[in-house]
Amino acid sequence: MRTELDWSEYQDRGMGDAYADIPKQGGDFAKAVAVCIRSGVCEQHGRGVMCPSYRITGKPLLSPGGRVQLLKRALNSDAKAITYDRELAEAMDLCVACKGCKRECENNVDMAQIKIEYLAQQLKTQPLLWRSRLFAYSPLWINRFPWLGRLIRLRNRSALLAHWGDKWLGIAKQVALPEVAVTPFAPLDRSFPPLSAHPSGEIREVVLWLDSFSTLFAPQQAEDALYLLRLAGFTVHVVHPRSVDGAILDSGRSLLTFGLVEETRKLSRQLLKVLSPYVEQGLAIVGLEPSSLLMLRDEYKTLGLGQPALALAKQAMLFEEFIAAELTRGGFQLPFQAGKITQPVLIHGHCHQKAIGAMKSVRRVLKAIPELEFSFIESSCCGMAGTFGLESEHVDYSHQMAQQSLVPSLQAAPEALVVCNGFGCAHQIKVTAHRPTSHLASLLRHALAEQ
Repeated sequence: MRTELDWSEYQDRGMGDAYADIPKQGGDFAKAVAVCIRSGVCEQHGRGVMCPSYRITGKPLLSPGGRVQLLKRALNSDAKAITYDRELAEAMDLCVACKGCKRECENNVDMAQIKIEYLAQQLKTQPLLWRSRLFAYSPLWINRFPWLGRLIRLRNRSALLAHWGDKWLGIAKQVALPEVAVTPFAPLDRSFPPLSAHPSGEIREVVLWLDSFSTLFAPQQAEDALYLLRLAGFTVHVVHPRSVDGAILDSGRSLLTFGLVEETRKLSRQLLKVLSPYVEQGLAIVGLEPSSLLMLRDEYKTLGLGQPALALAKQAMLFEEFIAAELTRGGFQLPFQAGKITQPVLIHGHCHQKAIGAMKSVRRVLKAIPELEFSFIESSCCGMAGTFGLESEHVDYSHQMAQQSLVPSLQAAPEALVVCNGFGCAHQIKVTAHRPTSHLASLLRHALAEQ
């Protein structure tokens, strides 16, 4: 079995472990599967983020441990079994890649990464569905052909088009698609000077790397983040999908979600080429969308991109992580106005934010706003999970995941402002709870005293 991702991190796993039971096929990938010791932690209900599909079905084979069991069976059979085992296919299909298992499992089973390898192996024998191709390439296509945004708006307003999309492509007709902003974020300038002096008196620089989700669908949060960083005294170097003529600078998250490893690798090299000079200068690479930014810290290390990817991973930070770190060292001061925000604030964390413990940084940042009343929603995956909640055969599962705790929490606080940094999470809240959301950057800007 020739794997598509680099699993060498696991080459020494299971050595001397009587419980490893490493499968015959798959090499280091098999060892990554075998780190599971079937403790049953993933088959528990209650607080935490894992495992959404098990929680709503109660089926043990739809838990990370159950999937490991099926993967081991396939890898112990023959090299091709992983591509045609139907029971395994169903179990992997309902994995939403939330990374809850990587955080909460004692042995940190990374089922999200395992699923990418599984899908990449599937593509060796099965063609990519038209719907999957459409979703995988949509950020690139919309960046290249902006008029496609009008087609999305037309589809959302036409019951007939929505019906045809459901029938022929499997795109759920009852769910509106996220709409591209009339004016996406794509400034011509590469660098922006500070709007005030940095507290240290030094010239401080930072890179604001903006992904396709932020620039195409939520340009206001990009504008707000840029303004806040400049007001805090930073020179901000902006890198966005259209920063370089003839190329689209995207993380490749949507491609990798469908197992398109080589296509992702090609895209990631383009982005690395642009970001590496900043990394060599020691600058933080700050991003707004958790699934995209954290890909630079996690998935890029498995794509065989070499030392530049490892260096980038050390300096890639979520917006809230960067601000929290600067607050700790006294390098981030903004004129927040006490009582400017009078409503209570509810925060919903993206699964990947939770998986790396970034909600602590969100709490640290929010505490900087005087008199702000805020609380966190205790929930597992919202159920949107990339495009999972837009797919006809998955939409019911998606809504059940949202109804586990997210929607009831929102319904219990109808007056609250909802803060949500995840693009997919924000859309799920919109379609299931009919509530608007704000990115943390927008909330912070709203909390400023009048400038």
